[in-house]
Amino acid sequence: MDKLTARAPLAVASQIGQAKQVEDLQAVLQVSRELCATHELLPLLRKVEQAALKVLECERATVFLYDDERNELYSRVATGVDEIRFSADCGIAGEVVRTGEICDVPDAYADPRFNSEIDRQTGFKTRNMVTFPLVGLDQTIVGVLQVLNKTTGEFDPWDRELVRTFGAQVGVAVQRQLLLEHYAEKQRMERDLDIARDIQKALLPQEDPRVEGFDIAGWNKPADKTGGDCYDFLPLPDGALAVTIADATGHGIGPALMIAQWRALFRATISLSQDLGEITDRVNRLLCADLPEDRFVTAFFGLLRPKEHSLSFLSAGQGPLVKYTRADDKFDQLGAHGLPLGIMPEVHWTEPDVFEMQPGDMMILVTDGFFEWTDSRQEQFGMDRLEAVVRKHRDSSSRDIILRLHEAVLDFAGEGAQDDDLTAVIIKRR
Repeated sequence: MDKLTARAPLAVASQIGQAKQVEDLQAVLQVSRELCATHELLPLLRKVEQAALKVLECERATVFLYDDERNELYSRVATGVDEIRFSADCGIAGEVVRTGEICDVPDAYADPRFNSEIDRQTGFKTRNMVTFPLVGLDQTIVGVLQVLNKTTGEFDPWDRELVRTFGAQVGVAVQRQLLLEHYAEKQRMERDLDIARDIQKALLPQEDPRVEGFDIAGWNKPADKTGGDCYDFLPLPDGALAVTIADATGHGIGPALMIAQWRALFRATISLSQDLGEITDRVNRLLCADLPEDRFVTAFFGLLRPKEHSLSFLSAGQGPLVKYTRADDKFDQLGAHGLPLGIMPEVHWTEPDVFEMQPGDMMILVTDGFFEWTDSRQEQFGMDRLEAVVRKHRDSSSRDIILRLHEAVLDFAGEGAQDDDLTAVIIKRR
């Protein structure tokens, strides 16, 4: 550890020539100018490395950036070696991060903290080193700079004074560039998410279907810019309407990709067959082949035949399904017919149900973002409140009922943020 850092610069300067002092400080000043003119991180780090070799007259230099979230040090630039990454709890560089102090090691192999593995890998022989913190404008440590093997012998007190000035200049420049890089990455991700959101929105029906004798509406509001919920309407050549709603595990870009794949599979398979059991089986097998083990999709598949006033449906893990019969003002909560999609390729679903719909009857399909939304007391909105809203507005249009449901959930949750995607489909016989 540096024992001479408390020495005043003038006392140190008295031990060296005036010309050498001026020359070194001018070199540091020039480095500061060049660092300010560099607007990309990797070129900036290369400039730091080359400047350290010149100003401190050493054989090698390594810039280690500090990853605060992972508590790791990593190098993008190191003279003669590839990228290095290690825990900040280890080694000399880690100690500098923890203490914020300069560490002077006059004999590397005599210091138990020294890791000789890199020397072994590269064939380089480390004699001595100085490691010092790179401190940002807010006094946080953004990394360390390690210089090896003074070309004229040993690092002296003036070298340690230089690294103080050099480290302060470099730390601010690196911090600035890391912030700019983070901002640019965030902007890029925002643009990518905007594109993904637009694509996903384009996959949703652009208007509600017009089916004689029925009032049908669908609605979706993701928790993030992209979501893991989806619904779809697909008119078929024989006059039937395919209706589906699905919910992939999680929300965000990953589930959005899963849902896009699920929708494409559903549309492709229903063009080959109207057997709901066969459709569900095919989609499940294909998803099992593609999805990771911890991912799955819950889905409702329905076929509305308006001439027969009937809705055939099968649920793969999606539920509860809410059936409302107007004649006796009754709600029935129906469970799923089998497991969600993408878990097991060999799954048996029970036979599809058929809802013979009378005037005023409704099938209400919602994802769990509605009834699982909690208030400040962690109480869920629940199915009873959902049914009460539907009953109150049962004479309204399907779209208006969905909007009233959304309003009721928002009023119930108060200041609570939306944590899950919201999707609803209502099929109502006029």
